[in-house]
Amino acid sequence: MGAALDSVPTSGIIRIRDLMFSVERPYRLDQGDVSFAVPATFKAAMKAAIDADHSHYLQTAGLPRIQELLAAKLRRANAIPVESAGDVLMTSGGVHALYLSCQSMIEPGDEVIIPDPVWPQTLSSIVAAGATPVRVPLHEGLGWRFDLDEVASHVTPKTRGLYVNSPGNPAGGVFTRADMGRLAALALEHDLWVIADEAYEDVVFDGREHVSIASLPGMHERTSSLFTFSKTYAATGLRIGYVTTGRAAWRSRMTKLLGMTINNVSSVVQYGGIGVLEGDQSVVAQYREELQARRDLFYTGIWDAARHVFSGDPPAGAFYAFLGIDPSWKIPAGASSASRSWAMAEHLIGKARIGCVPGIDFGPASEGYVRFCFARERNELLGALHEMRALFA
Repeated sequence: MGAALDSVPTSGIIRIRDLMFSVERPYRLDQGDVSFAVPATFKAAMKAAIDADHSHYLQTAGLPRIQELLAAKLRRANAIPVESAGDVLMTSGGVHALYLSCQSMIEPGDEVIIPDPVWPQTLSSIVAAGATPVRVPLHEGLGWRFDLDEVASHVTPKTRGLYVNSPGNPAGGVFTRADMGRLAALALEHDLWVIADEAYEDVVFDGREHVSIASLPGMHERTSSLFTFSKTYAATGLRIGYVTTGRAAWRSRMTKLLGMTINNVSSVVQYGGIGVLEGDQSVVAQYREELQARRDLFYTGIWDAARHVFSGDPPAGAFYAFLGIDPSWKIPAGASSASRSWAMAEHLIGKARIGCVPGIDFGPASEGYVRFCFARERNELLGALHEMRALFA
């Protein structure tokens, strides 16, 4: 297994992050991190947990109260038919839930259909489990959604699973209920399992609907549904997520891996999770409304500052601007890469202090794109747009 990890790809986001640490007064539009403070109910519950000396081992799968609250949330908000609180396992963030799912569901040699573009950690987790990722493009003209006939055409006798990410990172596509129905039918027809990454479930814009594929008939028992507090409650650094599946064998494997990797999610953070779940949920809508306002502010500014350089429509969900680079833009002399995506990212960082991620990092179909995070403070977004206007004048 040790040598096998040598072939697991490393995200270029890490390279960008290292570059940004060398930049004075940077605009951190590269990181997928919201600028909001974690809700007061979350902080108060963590402080109370510390004062009460809740600093010892817990049940491996999670505190019963947080499992109970999340099972109720999954039934109510996601319409996933979770039978009992024990069907919910607490994880150290969404990426940990993804890792547990891949290690518990994948057999070496399996083929797994994934979108292109895709979050790099997805590719890494699938490859680390010994599977072969099969990329199927998301289409900009379809709002960064699949051509579902194209997905069906990639199913082979070796295909064992689908990875579904909606709202999507990096391009912000949101699959419709009809999309999910067609993907579910494909899974049922070919006996495929599904990993449903729902990290951005609460970040949908313009009144769109988020649909959990596990809510559809026959899908909960063949789906591992992944969630996180990171995006919904601006708790990226606290590392708390959860996973649920209707298949007991997968839950058993994931529980073993929980014990082998972290033993249990931080006691203090789980108590914080209980506090935020029991508290007023209006903060979720407030965050979403502000993110939509920042999205609109950023896109208005991009068209004013660099319409001749970048193109793309505002996303339906998540909090990234995934923009195409105009073919007429010339790669600067001395660029370290022939990739237009990397050359643009390095140009923006080096000349304007603006962090972004090259599209090629998310897959071959995304060469010629860059990703900006618009979940930063408005002043930071405006500062980056000002620098961009000067750079591309």
